[in-house]
Amino acid sequence: MKDCSPSATGVERIDGERWPRRLVLLLKAMLLAASVAVTVVPLDQLEGKGMAWRLPIVVVASSVVPLAWRRRFTPYPATADLLAMSPFVLDLGGNVAGLYDSFSHFDDVFHFVNWVLLVGAFLAWRFRRLADRRDAVKIGTGFGAVAIVIWEIAEWIAGELGAAEALGLTYADTISDLALSTTGGFIGALAAAALLGPPRASRRAPDRTNNHRMRDSSPS
Repeated sequence: MKDCSPSATGVERIDGERWPRRLVLLLKAMLLAASVAVTVVPLDQLEGKGMAWRLPIVVVASSVVPLAWRRRFTPYPATADLLAMSPFVLDLGGNVAGLYDSFSHFDDVFHFVNWVLLVGAFLAWRFRRLADRRDAVKIGTGFGAVAIVIWEIAEWIAGELGAAEALGLTYADTISDLALSTTGGFIGALAAAALLGPPRASRRAPDRTNNHRMRDSSPS
């Protein structure tokens, strides 16, 4: 099912391979199994991390792309699904390895990298539905900026409900998250437009011949 046509977008070429679909199934199975395991098995580094609340979030995140797809086009948008799932893999791995506690700036790195992946997933989906790179960077960056604002509002609500101390929420942390995530979204948009979008040669040039003929045929 590989699409080798000259006008195919980068993401169409990747999704046309078999390995992305196999990898996304393996990743989801491993992530769901690991999420259940860390919820049941007590680990010191996960105490107070709210792992029980993360399991339903992982289930919902695993279902977003398949539900949006619903077999409306082929092949399956595996690239978008892989990129959308990657932040949850990093989060779970970072918690299990205790990186949030041992590396003070891991959360900052996490915000930046996750928004690169999130915006990449958004544009990977967009390029499967619209093979046009015009304004893709602006749209992707805007999506990332809105996403981090929503995330910070959700954290503020959690803080108002009494989770501020557990989450380490401060004004400085909020500003840092906004800046890092928006920057990550911009980088992700640049990368996705370059790697997953349509080839630049496929962009249609203005029809100068027709314009010239129209000027020649116009009444003097």
